[in-house]
Amino acid sequence: MDVLLILALALLLAWPLGAYMTGIFSGQKHWSDKVFAPVEKGIFKILGINASAGMNWKSYGIAFLISNLVLGVIAFLLLMFQHVLPMNPDGIGPLSWDLALHTAVSFLTNTNQQHYSGQAQLSYLSQGFVIVTLQFVTPAMGLAVCLAVLRGLMGGRNVKDAEEGEERDLGNYYQDTVRAVLRLMLPLAAVVALLLASQGVPSTYQASPTVPVVEQGQASVDQLTEQKIPLGPVAAMVAIKQLGTNGGGWYGPNSANPLENPTPVANAIETIALVLIPIAIVFMAGGLLRQRGFARMSLAVMGFLSLLCVGAAIYSEQQPNAAFSGLAEQAGNMEGKEVRFGTDLSALWATLTTQTSNGSVNAMHDSLNPVAGLVTRSGMLINAIWGGIGCGFVNFIVYVWIAVFIAGLMIGRTPEIFGRKLEKTEISWLGVLLVLPSAVILTFTAITVAIPAITGNSNPGLHGIAQVFYEYTSAFANNGSGFEGLGDNTPWWNISCVIVLLLGRYLPLVIPLVIAGLLAKKRQIPVSNGTLPLHNLTFGVTLVTVILILNFLSFLPSMVLGPIGEALELTSIAGDLK
Repeated sequence: MDVLLILALALLLAWPLGAYMTGIFSGQKHWSDKVFAPVEKGIFKILGINASAGMNWKSYGIAFLISNLVLGVIAFLLLMFQHVLPMNPDGIGPLSWDLALHTAVSFLTNTNQQHYSGQAQLSYLSQGFVIVTLQFVTPAMGLAVCLAVLRGLMGGRNVKDAEEGEERDLGNYYQDTVRAVLRLMLPLAAVVALLLASQGVPSTYQASPTVPVVEQGQASVDQLTEQKIPLGPVAAMVAIKQLGTNGGGWYGPNSANPLENPTPVANAIETIALVLIPIAIVFMAGGLLRQRGFARMSLAVMGFLSLLCVGAAIYSEQQPNAAFSGLAEQAGNMEGKEVRFGTDLSALWATLTTQTSNGSVNAMHDSLNPVAGLVTRSGMLINAIWGGIGCGFVNFIVYVWIAVFIAGLMIGRTPEIFGRKLEKTEISWLGVLLVLPSAVILTFTAITVAIPAITGNSNPGLHGIAQVFYEYTSAFANNGSGFEGLGDNTPWWNISCVIVLLLGRYLPLVIPLVIAGLLAKKRQIPVSNGTLPLHNLTFGVTLVTVILILNFLSFLPSMVLGPIGEALELTSIAGDLK
């Protein structure tokens, strides 16, 4: 019942939010202009940016890449020199260069993969002005690219005036990004932060207090009599961590930590926030494209795949842990879980956090039963069941293009979407996107497991392979969660993950932007009886089939060497013990 209530609330809240997002990004006058327009004009004036100037796909993509480069350099330098900068009352030292580079790139790419423990290795300045700032800005950048792709699908903002083959106006990158931060992220984060603070999540800049331990035990020379409680502006960070599909927590254990996620109400708020904006983007897309049927089809496909995965994960975690077969009463798998959440809410979170590019956790994914572990991996590999803010729907559009291409071939017509043909150039770019995940993830996994000295995994056999594969999948999918137990704070892991992070973020965003820009310049073909409808059940089933088959064919061997093989192995062991 708790699971159904959380999912229903997320859907109900996303509907009006999607309508609001349609209004602020439509280019038309909106009631929010009275509040935010003066602030935006001031920001653009300070930065010397003409926010009214339109951009084609090239200038939009260049602005996106340059802004990311500038932010990345600033973040890296602040992390390297945090020990000499203010707002460090606990006297925390600097990060190593490779860890600082990984952390900067991880948060720059909206991945938030953490090879550090936040409360112990980052100052308040690093947490508040590096980590949290990137958690606001980077999802806004992804949403901006998504908006440009959607405008490209409709021929650009100048579609009525431009000639065939002429460059199209896909919007202004800086205006889209600033609006996403000011009008969407900040107001929502303020509301969620207040709600979390009301549940007891810390919100302070005071130094961490030292308190006596509750149970001091037997007297001894090295007896622990006191401990330091790490605090900080945790509620603010957790709010945008969840809303921005970021995932990087204040504390190392993330939302399994009772200070970061203290109550069942806080857990429900954080779970809803995790999928709120990604679901709202589906409604927004329908409004901006003026294709409500396409939005309903998209919502149905994503919802079906999401519920399928949620059901499989919950069922898996309700089964006993095979490692305890014959040793204890057979109940659900509570290894690595907080008792206050139990198996169902933990499995729900694990599934949703990997369907989006969030990656936050309220349980240890390394302790999931194999089927649930397979579900979390599958969500990241598909990376379009809700997905991250902006980038998730862009990935979904990529699957739509591929499904349109395949369906067009099946009925003997040139594939087209919204009246614009997908031809050789666009299909070639889609081919790059098809092979990219398997080429990157499998290559780095093979190299790492082949050299035990750099692997650093804590488990032998199939689960050890799964740990390594999961880490690179998490990096490529901009997710950030992990099968913890992996010794990942090493030069090899930090540098190799940086490469995977960059490839997994920028190519899957820039290439669809290129395709959208090319499609926008084409002549729109009128709708006819031979036009492939994108809003009916037939296309929805085709799209689901394409998504599943592509990922199944690309990663079946890795599944057999990971969770599938592990599940069979554990089943065999449990049977022998009986």
